[in-house]
Amino acid sequence: MTWRTHHYSWETWTLTQQRSEGGANVIFRWWKISLRSEYRSTKPGEAKEIHEDFLENLHLQSQTALIFGTRILNYVINLCKGKFDFLERLSDNLLLNIISYLDLEDIARLSQTSHRFAKLCMSDKLWEQIVQSTCDTITPDVRALAEDTGWRQLFFTNKLQLQRQLRKRKQKYGNLREKQP
Repeated sequence: MTWRTHHYSWETWTLTQQRSEGGANVIFRWWKISLRSEYRSTKPGEAKEIHEDFLENLHLQSQTALIFGTRILNYVINLCKGKFDFLERLSDNLLLNIISYLDLEDIARLSQTSHRFAKLCMSDKLWEQIVQSTCDTITPDVRALAEDTGWRQLFFTNKLQLQRQLRKRKQKYGNLREKQP
């Protein structure tokens, strides 16, 4: 796993968490690139620590937090402690598929756990899957309404409101078609 940031245009940092036969390491690399003469001879640097040593190296931890943020630092610390967040590694499409099987209350709770899950739980892709799984058929008019208002909004619209919105949409777009030559 590698994270990169370009804090300044002339400095590059890379943080890598690596597993090998010899154990697991956290590798922190940096490279200063500059046209200024005093930095021309500067070579790339590297700090390589096994997981146990990284957990005790407060200087490297503070550098990691400063450059990559506390979220990445906490994630790396958890990896060093053997605490893996497998959900974090799944693709959005796979997570959307899994979330679509949850109850509405569970989706609401999941949306409060992180920015990523909030975004996924509010996404039109998810709610389109949910609507398709709960409805026998989706007419072209209903699909067009969902494209206009959003699949989540469509899901929570009661049948009377839905019929009214479909009627209004037909009138609006029907009138526009009649006016066109």
